[in-house]
Amino acid sequence: QVQLVESGGGLVQAGGSLTLSCSASGNRFSFSAMGWYRQAPGKQRDLVARITSRGDPNYAESVKGRFTISRDNAKNTVSLQMNNLRLEDTAVYYCYGDRPPSRVWGQGTQVTVSS
Repeated sequence: QVQLVESGGGLVQAGGSLTLSCSASGNRFSFSAMGWYRQAPGKQRDLVARITSRGDPNYAESVKGRFTISRDNAKNTVSLQMNNLRLEDTAVYYCYGDRPPSRVWGQGTQVTVSS
């Protein structure tokens, strides 16, 4: 059974940068779309960015121009480069991969932005 494992979260000052990575382990199969959601305390889980198997990205309005999503299909990985981080970016970030009709989730990684 495939699993997704995130890494790269942590504590960063406002204006700083972090890169999140997500890799698949277990059975090796290709995902269609992959991406990242985030969930702040007391809030719903929201889509941050997604990328198709062809490499076409989509971003939430709040992160456009600051975050960049990329993927390596050969390695079954997806990354999220986060620049100019803001206090409101603080959340648990979850990666996912779609193999319709199923979706595989990672366990989440904490990103905390301090002032």
